[in-house]
Amino acid sequence: MPYAIELINITKRFARTVANDNVTFKVRAGSIHALVGENGAGKTTLMESLYGLYQPDAGGIRIHEREVQIKSPHDSITLGIGMVHQHFMLVPPLTVLENIVLGAEETRNGFLDLKKALKHVSEMAARFSLSVPLDEKIENLGVGIQQRVEILKAIYRKADILVLDEPTAVLTPQECVQLFRILAELREEGKTIVLITHKLNEVMAISDQVSVMRKGKIVGEVETAKTNPQQLAQMMVGRPVLLRVEKGEKKPGNPVLAVNDLSYIDRRGIGVLKSVSLEVASGEILGIAGIEGNGQSQLVECIAGLIRPTSGSITIDGIQIVGLSAREVFARGLAHVPEDRIKRGLVIDMNVRENLILGMHTQPEFSSRLSMKRNAITRNAQLLITKYDIRPMDPDALARGLSGGNQQKVIIARELSRSAQVIVASQPTRGVDIGGIEFIHRTLVEARDAGRAVLLVSADLNEILSLSDRIAVMYGGQIVRVFPDNKVEESELGLYMTGSKGIQDKKAFGS
Repeated sequence: MPYAIELINITKRFARTVANDNVTFKVRAGSIHALVGENGAGKTTLMESLYGLYQPDAGGIRIHEREVQIKSPHDSITLGIGMVHQHFMLVPPLTVLENIVLGAEETRNGFLDLKKALKHVSEMAARFSLSVPLDEKIENLGVGIQQRVEILKAIYRKADILVLDEPTAVLTPQECVQLFRILAELREEGKTIVLITHKLNEVMAISDQVSVMRKGKIVGEVETAKTNPQQLAQMMVGRPVLLRVEKGEKKPGNPVLAVNDLSYIDRRGIGVLKSVSLEVASGEILGIAGIEGNGQSQLVECIAGLIRPTSGSITIDGIQIVGLSAREVFARGLAHVPEDRIKRGLVIDMNVRENLILGMHTQPEFSSRLSMKRNAITRNAQLLITKYDIRPMDPDALARGLSGGNQQKVIIARELSRSAQVIVASQPTRGVDIGGIEFIHRTLVEARDAGRAVLLVSADLNEILSLSDRIAVMYGGQIVRVFPDNKVEESELGLYMTGSKGIQDKKAFGS
């Protein structure tokens, strides 16, 4: 088969960083080609050069065997290239139809012809099995539907090459199955698809070929049918990787964290949490599964003292913490790995050494009444940088200059190095590459084995199933089911996550 995409000897630099180093990447027409690699490997930069968001410093591009110049996304769209970004580029107050035609409007006598557009888009949606409510506003739709809108938007612009960047990051198992069915149908229609992902099970399930990037270079290209996840992971990281953390039998002690009938009404008057109850014992990991936006964030913020619940109680070792400040909750024995590492976890214009003592900076170990104890702070940083493999191994490196995975390691190192009884980890591996995921998973299991109580909140069901000793599912601000172990299928979890199955008897919540 001929090539639809040929990127030849592409080099792209950002100051002293070489994001793409003489990369040659070819994709056959009518295929699904997976592009995998660790954070910072250069995957997205390479595809954004194809889409015209960046201009390569060297190299050339051929589309359908014709050499082209792509200086902007407009050029790429003209060439039939569409890109669905990890963070959707939709306008929330506009309808689905308005978003699809935005920038490529159909007109009659100089006026917008929405009737003609509606007919065209409806036919296209039916042809590609991309069912969407065309008259509904984007802000009222779930992420799975929004993703279909992004794909339709690209096809509406006559794209026959589609680039999807981490398309399943926030989808339920059922939505992933639907997406893969749509991609397979698009392939049958002759579309060429590039799939950027770090989920190797998805690579194996849907792709025809795989290219692996590491440190800005292509280090391997294989037919999917002739490889396996372990081989791909080793190519990505450069060493063998455990794809599922090894953990022994749990040895739970007494309940340490207890949440009882917790409710929270937000500023809009909406009940975001509705009588949530749960317990986490020492020596266990309780996983909270759910589609984002179902109250998980507010639950974590209530526990961490960042917001105050409307009613209910939260105790650590029997001591009430509702009404305490975040600093006071911290002092009571809570470690918090926040879902937004930039907003809640780091001061990005401070260096690593300073970020590693946030929250502890007033303790006598690190400060006196007159000044900070620089030598003690540096020793602490050197110890944690080595133990948690933070790169670069420079205490003076600014947090903003670290990769997402290493920023997350700074937070994990700071929070888990304390003697906190309870660890609340929210989306702990979001945006982290496969090597970093392995490390963070192992660290959380070690904390559990040391007798700590771990509450894990994650949108990644593989993570929930791999780490959790018990699993609770949240939907609509409530816990709708608790599984007493992790022996449950993803599809079963997905039914509760989407509200297809109802609320379990509350008496089982602590079981």
